[in-house]
Formats: sequence, C-alpha cells, structure tokens
Amino acid sequence: MALSPSQRNAIDSVVLPIAAMAGALLLFGLFIWFGGKSPVEAWTLLFKGAFGDWFSWQNTLQRAAPLMLTALCVAIPARAGLVVIGGEGALVLGGLACAAVPYAFTLPDNGVGTAIVLAAAAVAGAAWVALAGVLRQYRGVNETISSLLLSYTAVSLFKHAVEGPMRDPASLNKPSTLSLSEGIRIGTIAGSDIHWGLVFGIAACLLLGTWLFFTASGFATRVVGGNVRAALIVGLPGHRIVIAACAVGGACAGLAGGIEVAAVHTNANASLIAGLGYTGILVAFVARQNPWAVIPVAILFGGFGAAGSLLQRRMDVPDASVMVLQGFAFLLILASEALRGRSWFPKRPVVPKVAPNTVIKANA
Repeated sequence: MALSPSQRNAIDSVVLPIAAMAGALLLFGLFIWFGGKSPVEAWTLLFKGAFGDWFSWQNTLQRAAPLMLTALCVAIPARAGLVVIGGEGALVLGGLACAAVPYAFTLPDNGVGTAIVLAAAAVAGAAWVALAGVLRQYRGVNETISSLLLSYTAVSLFKHAVEGPMRDPASLNKPSTLSLSEGIRIGTIAGSDIHWGLVFGIAACLLLGTWLFFTASGFATRVVGGNVRAALIVGLPGHRIVIAACAVGGACAGLAGGIEVAAVHTNANASLIAGLGYTGILVAFVARQNPWAVIPVAILFGGFGAAGSLLQRRMDVPDASVMVLQGFAFLLILASEALRGRSWFPKRPVVPKVAPNTVIKANA
C-alpha cells in the first residue's frame, strides 16, 4: 500500500532525526575510541550523567530550560520562511537588559519587579531579531548572515557594557553588573534545584505550538513560510508577518537571557555567553521547527551538556567533548534533509493487462 505524501513526510520527520542522533552517538563513540577510551563506557556515562538519578535529572532540566527558548528563536521565524540563527545575540542582550533595568528604575522587591526585568529582556531580544527581519524584507539582506553578524555585535555591546559603564566596582577578577536583589530573583521549584525558568520554557513551547497550528494568524505564518507568492496573492501582509515572527522568536531568546540572569547568575557577566543560542539552532533543527517537539529535544541536549562533567571525571576526557557530539548531530541532521521525501521502496512498473486473443495494432 503506497503512502501518501503527508504520511511519508510524517514518518520522515520522526525516523530521520532519530537515525541522525543514533549516527551521531556512533560517531562520538568512534571519536572516543580513537582517543584510547571505551565507547561503551562513554555511552553509558553519557546517559547516566543525563538521566541516571534525580540529581542528574535536575541538572538536565536546568540546562534544558534556556535551550527551549533559544530553539523557539529559530523555529518560529523558520515557520515564516526565514533561517534566523541570531539567538545568541538576543539572549545576551536580554540578559543585559534584565540587569540594566534596576540601574534606571527603583523596582519593587517582589514578583512585580521580576515581571518587569523579564519583560525588558523579552523586548530587547524581540527588537534585536526583528531587525534581521526588517533588513530581509525591506533591504533584501540575507537573514542568516545578518542575524549571525548581529549576534557578534550584541556580544560586543554586552562586553562593553559589563566591563565599562555597568560594571560593579566590587567585581574584580570577573567583571559583572550589580546583582539583582533577592526579591527579584527567580527561585526554584519546591523540593528541587530546578528554577522556574523551566516552566517558562515549557509554557512558551506549548502556547506557541498551539498558536501556530490552531489559530488563523499561525496558519497565515505557515502560509507565508510555505509560499510567499501565494500568500501575497491572497492578500496576507507578508512583511508584517515575517517581522512579527522574528520578533516573537527574539522575545523567547531574550527571555532566556533574562531567566539566566534572574535565576542562575544573579547578574550579567561573561558566563552568559555560553553558546546556548547556537545549541538552540541544533535543537530547533532536530525538532523540525515544531514548538511541541522542542521540549523533548531540548531535554535530550540538556542531558548531553549535563553529562560532560561526568565524562571528564570518570574517563579523563575534556568536559567540552560533548560539543563534538553536538557537531556530529548537526552535520547528520543537515545531511538527512537530502533524504527527506524519497521513496525507500521502488515502485513496481505497472504492466497493463491484455485480454486473451486481443490483437494489438502497432502504429504505422
């Protein structure tokens, strides 16, 4: 029984990412083996360090929270037809905006103050990534290049502010801004070390997935991403939809930076530049730009990041070796796109049935 194109695409969306991740784990094992270590031990420690006990799960979920939001910075614009990879810049500017608000205003030392600094982080990220959308729609600048360059610019602005006008005089060896007050910081979920940023990430994925697949504006965004000419023919405001999608994605990445400041670092410092925006690109690609699928994929990659320290302690390999695994995964995910839509089982030629004693006349 032949599969319909929609059924084949659904199968490819599940099978190809799983096959790519399995291949990445295999290549990572070979990489470990060439270093004189046991690949089986590496695979065991990798999953033990990520999901082996409650402590590992807490570390994994903490790392997964910002990845969900930075992945949305790629996934939402992708649904509008853009390849935006500027989540890192939006994240660091969001963190900087979160830390900068108390410099300008006296904030209430409670949940209202927390909401204000997180809103500032989201607005900063939205404005920064929306700029890439504006350049794409009105000046024809490739959004992939512009968003990447904007990320480098954002990191430079962040370093200038943290090491210059916003530097806390008490931060000597590690320049940072003034710490947020205790009442503004984001606490942990009762009975765990997991901060409430995880709830923000899951809620954003669920809400944006619902918006994308079950609302008229979400459908319009997908139409623009699928065929911009058809969208213009039916009267959809393509420019506005694309810029809005970039702004929504940027707001998610900026919120991730604000949460990292308010829940983890308590101030803006160089530790915020940890490549979370770039890892979010990989998460979004593995999840096929589906906000709902971002949740389990982010948890998986958060687990890989959490397991790095265990690999270092037990096998004497660098903590950053998990970056090699992520690199293999990214390459194989991109390569698997070439296989999407192909038929794995060749069709049999259809031979017309001819009734007995039928004379077939050849054309003169």
